[in-house]
Amino acid sequence: MTEMLRAPAETKYAEELDWLESIDDGPKPFSWRLSPKMVRLFILGSERADGLPREVAQKWFGDRSFVERAIVTLASDRGLLLIGDPGTGKSWLAELLAAAISRNSTLVVQGTAGTTEDHIKYSWNVSAVIANGQSRASMIPSPIMTAMEQGVIGRFEELTRSTSDVQDALISILSEKYVSIPELDDDNIVFAKPGFSIIATANSRDRGVNDLSSALKRRFNFVRIPVVTNKKSEAEIVRFRTVELLRRHQIELDVPPTLLDILLQSFADLRAAAASAGSDDEKLESALSTAEQIGVLEDAILHSNFFGDRALRAQTLAGSLVGSLARRTPEDLAILNKYWHGVVEPRSKAEGGSWTEFLEGGREAIKTLS
Repeated sequence: MTEMLRAPAETKYAEELDWLESIDDGPKPFSWRLSPKMVRLFILGSERADGLPREVAQKWFGDRSFVERAIVTLASDRGLLLIGDPGTGKSWLAELLAAAISRNSTLVVQGTAGTTEDHIKYSWNVSAVIANGQSRASMIPSPIMTAMEQGVIGRFEELTRSTSDVQDALISILSEKYVSIPELDDDNIVFAKPGFSIIATANSRDRGVNDLSSALKRRFNFVRIPVVTNKKSEAEIVRFRTVELLRRHQIELDVPPTLLDILLQSFADLRAAAASAGSDDEKLESALSTAEQIGVLEDAILHSNFFGDRALRAQTLAGSLVGSLARRTPEDLAILNKYWHGVVEPRSKAEGGSWTEFLEGGREAIKTLS
């Protein structure tokens, strides 16, 4: 296999998907590679009651009802919109769903202010048009059109970042299930094959940027992905991602459970402070998501490996947390300084140990950035 910085889910879990497909005797909608039950099992992992001869690891951590609703939606003729705060795993869930259903999660359009109708329909190879004229051979299909032609899942990331004309173009694709090509006289309609659907994601914090029209909303089933606040679930997510990180970088380094507890507790404290804040100025700019926790831990691990003694320390973790969350100066630094004095310092006096080192590491990082 060609080396990749980050392999798509269907490549990363190819052997497991092959095995699941070989034992899958359940009914499969359209051109699905796995039955709905096997899709759920691939994403949420196996249980002893499943009676499988091998374990299937859990890859997405959250309420199983969200996954089931997503799968049921994709088995219908409606699009699926995963909506939630940044870092809640929307894109990862979309990738896993596309990988399990279609064995291709790479047919993706990234929504931005610069996304145009061409990005979701088609464009032209200018040199080919000049040489041979406009034809299907000189057309460049978008990832969405390719998904339609193949009868597989297409993905649209950050839908609300796209302008209204792009969103309007998506309405006809979702409702009519075909794209017209008026530049051609013959073979000028691309029909969607059975199995085609779209998984879109939207950031709930982008409300008001480019709100979805009521017409587009009707074409989607909404699945809202909440921020993970359960410490046990969050710890499982962080451990899962950390193992992947260490494997990818070929790093042999242990993450002490006490430091993972400190990281989880710090984020829980800061979320509670944000919830009780009277204004946005009193809240960190960070969404304090699980993904950001993973980023903090990744930064600390890499720093320890490259510039430390290859052992994760509480001081390094504190420096990484402050450096990652202090995005506005001086507002975020003031909030973190208040947290360190009002929460970390008393906890350090009461519990000592790693909290004391965490206290000193945070103080030093705040002082350096101030």
